[in-house]
Amino acid sequence: MGNAQKKGSGTSSGVASPARSRAREGNPGSSETKKTALANGAHTAEAERRRGEEETGTHGVNLDAPAGDLPPALARLKNEGNLLFKNGQFGHALEKYTQAIDGYTQSGIDSPEDLCILYSNRAACYLKDGNCTDCIQDCTSALELRPFSLKPLLRRAMAYDSLERYSKAYVDYKTVLQIDSSIQAAHDSVHRITKQLMEQDGPDWREKLPEIPNVPMSAQQHRREETNAEVLQARADRAEHEKARKAEARFTLLKQEGNDLVKRGEFEKAMEKYSGCIALKPTECSIYTNRALCFLKLDRFAEARQDCDSALQMEPDNKKAFYRRALAHKGLKDFLSSSSDLQEVLRLDPNVREAEQELQEVTVLLRESLLESNTRG
Repeated sequence: MGNAQKKGSGTSSGVASPARSRAREGNPGSSETKKTALANGAHTAEAERRRGEEETGTHGVNLDAPAGDLPPALARLKNEGNLLFKNGQFGHALEKYTQAIDGYTQSGIDSPEDLCILYSNRAACYLKDGNCTDCIQDCTSALELRPFSLKPLLRRAMAYDSLERYSKAYVDYKTVLQIDSSIQAAHDSVHRITKQLMEQDGPDWREKLPEIPNVPMSAQQHRREETNAEVLQARADRAEHEKARKAEARFTLLKQEGNDLVKRGEFEKAMEKYSGCIALKPTECSIYTNRALCFLKLDRFAEARQDCDSALQMEPDNKKAFYRRALAHKGLKDFLSSSSDLQEVLRLDPNVREAEQELQEVTVLLRESLLESNTRG
């Protein structure tokens, strides 16, 4: 007891030895270090891949998307060419289109439209690189496959224009405008080339031009759109006319049914028929006066007055409207307004005996009303 035990010299200071420190940190050959290196390498590769996508513009682009009837391998070449062209890499795009054209020839497939597009796309690359001769050749190949195809025609016109072969450029531009008259660049070029040809060939310059082909109607984009618009408008007009015809027939039927019901004294049903007429033709004055008669017979004086007001807005001198409104005012005990309307009826037609009789009666009622009012006062 009380004797201190000796500690080993290697641990007396409490500091780990260098060997142990290295073991804890991990030496280059350890499995943990290898995993870290692999992870770092994968991260670097992913970063390089992303940088490559950003540089080539392929990020988010499906290069394996279908392209017409081309086999997948040729479709990919075309898509790669399109992407390279979009990014301004015209030489590389040209190579892709050339590979696709060669592959098409070897594959034995039959899709003239797809081959036309490949030639036209490669022609665009030639044009961008200033190789107008090969551009013209590819455009001509495309047009042999699909006559009056717009893009190869326009590109060939531009190539001829650049080579100062103005007659051929003029013919192609004029053909383009037959297909689509909205291309302003073609209009501007025709105007400019016309001046060149007049200076070059004199007043008879038109006679020296190659023949300008007549573009068939099926290839004329704007005329086809106009024709479609005309057809649609004609259909709409016919539909509107048919709708109006049916509405008129329905209106006539409802009006006749309403009139027949009035003759039979069935005013409630007649009123419903006239309401149907108004829904179809809300500007037909006579229906309002007819319905007002039904309202009067049903002692619905306020509604009768309202219908007569509507009729008089449409026809300010309508005798029936004034007369029936006078009866509505009478039913509402507004004898002064009733008297005024009856006098208006007689002003319009002094021979309306019913109005004279009603005016006499209303005048008596008005006097009695005034006397009663004075008595109460």
